[in-house]
Amino acid sequence: MRYGREHRELTRLKILKEAAAAIRAKGPEGVGVSALMKQAGLTHGGFYAHFASKDALVAEAIGVMFEEARSRFDWALAEADPRAALDKYVGFYLSPLHRDARGRGCPVAALSGDMARLEPAARERFGQGSTALAHRLGEALARHGIANAPAAGRSMLAELVGALLLSRTVTDPAESDAILADSASAIRARYQLEIQA
Repeated sequence: MRYGREHRELTRLKILKEAAAAIRAKGPEGVGVSALMKQAGLTHGGFYAHFASKDALVAEAIGVMFEEARSRFDWALAEADPRAALDKYVGFYLSPLHRDARGRGCPVAALSGDMARLEPAARERFGQGSTALAHRLGEALARHGIANAPAAGRSMLAELVGALLLSRTVTDPAESDAILADSASAIRARYQLEIQA
């Protein structure tokens, strides 16, 4: 049976979304094509109608991850006041919910440790996505009046990712929560995000 172009695109997107979640949760090496296709409700043989290789899938899935991250960022930045928007984003990023949602969380935190082992196309997609995220933070910081906003955006992203990663390494839940809360507090103070009551 032959399917139309729209069906093919929807199927491809379904595979990419499943791959994005699996790669975040297990890392690129922990994802097998057969298991992924089964999870998507498709046959293994159908994979190659959509992707030339697993490496090609990983690179495209990384792009999907950053598109999803961008939509979360846009949700936070829907606030008219850039300070409130940045505060909302910091609150989301350094929350226990985000820490525990490895299959849906930030691709920078999920994949940073894997980049050296991936193919150039995947590393390029990751680099483009993380640079764009830092740039968007910098734009919001510039609207908030922070000096040298591009550098501040890169620094803020590094602080957010570092705190999230560290919170995931700690086995004591109270200590993990404290890392998130303390880091959010420090970032809010550094960038004047606290809203006075």
